[in-house]
Amino acid sequence: MAVHGLVTNWRGITTTLSGVCCSNRSKCKYQGNFSSTMPQEKFTGEQVFSQPNGKKSNGNGKLRDFRSVVIFGGAGFIGSNLAYHLLRETKAKVHVFDNLSRPGSRHNLEWLQETAKDSGRLKITIGDVRNYTLVERAVRHATEIYHFAAQVAVTTSIDDPKTDFDVNAGGTLNILEAARKGGHRPFILYTSTNKVYGALTGQSLVAYQRSYRLAPQDSITESQPLNFHSPYGCSKGAADQYVRDYARIYGLPTVVFRMSCIAGTRQFGTEDQGWVAHFIYSALQKDPVTIYGDGRQTRDVLWVGDLIQAMNAVRENLPQTAGEVFNVGGGCENTTSLLELMDSIEGLTGRKMDHTFANSRPGDQMFYVTNHEKLTRMTGWKPTTSLPDIVRQIARWWKANQELFGKVHAESEEFSLPLQAVQEPA
Repeated sequence: MAVHGLVTNWRGITTTLSGVCCSNRSKCKYQGNFSSTMPQEKFTGEQVFSQPNGKKSNGNGKLRDFRSVVIFGGAGFIGSNLAYHLLRETKAKVHVFDNLSRPGSRHNLEWLQETAKDSGRLKITIGDVRNYTLVERAVRHATEIYHFAAQVAVTTSIDDPKTDFDVNAGGTLNILEAARKGGHRPFILYTSTNKVYGALTGQSLVAYQRSYRLAPQDSITESQPLNFHSPYGCSKGAADQYVRDYARIYGLPTVVFRMSCIAGTRQFGTEDQGWVAHFIYSALQKDPVTIYGDGRQTRDVLWVGDLIQAMNAVRENLPQTAGEVFNVGGGCENTTSLLELMDSIEGLTGRKMDHTFANSRPGDQMFYVTNHEKLTRMTGWKPTTSLPDIVRQIARWWKANQELFGKVHAESEEFSLPLQAVQEPA
């Protein structure tokens, strides 16, 4: 029976799938099309007794700080950056759970393994959030859960709304139920999207020569009515509301981030997701880009490192932040349209970007800029990285890792794991 999962333990990678066994982190390579019976996962470290306050009991009645962090989607762009931060800056044990469906995810896992070395603090499960059994095993000892696993493209959701719903809404419900039934009340942070606000009902759009703006306000607060657009907006919006309601009904300390554009290193952006990085990489590689619409679509951009600090801020300000929804983004100070970003990139590279125009795509917002005043008021958090610095840092990372992009392209063709139906073990 196919289980679609791979488990590694805290002390080293030990994998048995389809007759493949690897116990050396530096040499372990992940292969696609896993099919094997999953053995019962064993926690090989010290037994954990999770407490609602994030402490660990050592069996003698004394409590000490202990963080057991599960990151769903932990091999992706945001997940791998968070895992790296936790491995480098904290003593937390980190459990990465990912189905490796995104190009670059395998390379991100290797990067995290190199970072963890022999610390015994990194655990990896290759699995799908639609598989409740694997999800339940992953969260069994968690004190914190970060849920980034998702189908991320509006275009894909329009082509296949059923899979989009199963992953985004169904996968989220699996995580919530596993956390609820576990009885430990772990902190749960879910990354939602600005797409839950749809076409921004009640707002007036003003067209300028190279951008759009709102009038009379300049950004979107959490009081903006929900108005799900596209299957993607519906599935993420449903998950958004489930996460919020599990705080109200079941007392789980959950937080929802409704995020605008996030950009940073280790983002293998495409025109469907990660457009800022996609534009920068395309310009540096002298590849053409397609602009859907008139190019005046406007967004705010947040550096991934600032996003991680926002996550730290809401966790550190529990219980005040529990059950809250926050708009998270770069804000008015870090706003750009597609055309304006092209201007910035051309100023950096010294040459014009090759581009063409095409019809607008369904579900695309003409304007979205985050008002993050609520998050700032409750935690003190603010973005610290400017948009010009974001562009420069992504360009520098590309220049230092050009060979990686060829590997990622080859990886996506050879080892792609498309989202398919997932079977539960018998």
